[in-house]
Amino acid sequence: MAGKVSSDPNIFLLPDIGEGLQEAELVKWLVSVGDTVEEGQDMAEVETDKALAEIPSPRKGVIKELRGNPGDKIQVGEAFVIYEGGSAPASAPKPEAPAPKAEEPAEEADQGTVVGKVGGDLVGISAADGKALATPAVRRLARDAGIDINTVAGTGIGGRVTKKDIEDAIAGNGRTAHRASPAPARREIAPTFEAAAPAPKRAVTPIPAGQETVAIPFRGVRRKIAERLRESVDKAVHFTVMDEADITDLNALRKKLSAASGEKVSPLPFVASAICNVLSRDEFRPLNATVDDAGEQIVQHRAVHLGIAADTENGLMVPVIRDCDALGVLEIGREVIRVANAARSRTIAREELMGSTFTLSNVGSHAGRFATPIINYPEVGILAAGRGREGMVVKNGMFRVGMLLPLSLACDHRVVDGATAALALAEIIKLLENPEALLAPARS
Repeated sequence: MAGKVSSDPNIFLLPDIGEGLQEAELVKWLVSVGDTVEEGQDMAEVETDKALAEIPSPRKGVIKELRGNPGDKIQVGEAFVIYEGGSAPASAPKPEAPAPKAEEPAEEADQGTVVGKVGGDLVGISAADGKALATPAVRRLARDAGIDINTVAGTGIGGRVTKKDIEDAIAGNGRTAHRASPAPARREIAPTFEAAAPAPKRAVTPIPAGQETVAIPFRGVRRKIAERLRESVDKAVHFTVMDEADITDLNALRKKLSAASGEKVSPLPFVASAICNVLSRDEFRPLNATVDDAGEQIVQHRAVHLGIAADTENGLMVPVIRDCDALGVLEIGREVIRVANAARSRTIAREELMGSTFTLSNVGSHAGRFATPIINYPEVGILAAGRGREGMVVKNGMFRVGMLLPLSLACDHRVVDGATAALALAEIIKLLENPEALLAPARS
């Protein structure tokens, strides 16, 4: 992990814990002044862009000073922890690690993940207790491939297991690796629209007896959400179109899929698939775009990287399913539950909270029909799916009781015309009412 290192071994500077990040918010200290810490021991928990990271000690020593209080924003490269005198690590010196291979510059990008422990060349942490040293992104790659990462010989700095090491292991070229037992099949896909999902537990600050008010610090995820929403409202020109889709046939199809696959399938991945299908068409590509206000340009995207708004006990997060248009309905469903659970447990990698080109919000998992969702700036569109309900459906002069799904599409009027948004919503509804067309990926 790249970063500035102090010439004084007793001064530890806040390392660069994310690609291009200049600051991090201090969540809490895990040590106190006067404590003796071991090399690699976690000293603080910090937060960047809604992801958490623990900052480990680069050496053994006694804490003389801790710079910053919970809620403070600390600049990368600022003095973070001051140790008592002593110019060398108390532990035995380690052999100098080999320089990284020239063909592996991309490993620095993996180290930009801010969830989990910050390790690598800056803080000098090596693997211990038989556990591999690797970033969450590399661990996820190994897990998804069925590789036991603890058996892979790391070639990175300090024995770090790199992305290339895992790729070599997958190809059978790794020095030591074996296939782990396959993970059990996921049974639950996503909350259904028919029943409200249980609300996540939230921290509640009671008002003490005899007191009329209580002050709650505006920080952490809530402060980051506020900043992002303020930016969206200040820059994007919001407008919303609303309609309902008859998902009676979709409900019947998803129940068949559930029976055939053994997995609980909700309407959510069908809605995601419909979005991807429509946004992949040239006439609706303006919705699959981001705005570069600084460069005064609109950037349209070929692939659909779909953000999924997830309600967590810490506030709203938007993990991203990359290349969602290349996934089938069941694959989308599995990804929805994976990224949502990772967001709620705060174990999601920072790169999975970035780079979305359009967002889907499932407001109906709790309650409510229509909404006026706030665009996930710099995107230009967001679709909110409300709570499904039984209602009268009229078709060809005949009426029947069907299942209706409310949909609200908000767009940035600077980029998307009203007619384009209305037609896009109509096409999404048409696909939801003919769900067989959604089983295959929008992009092969």
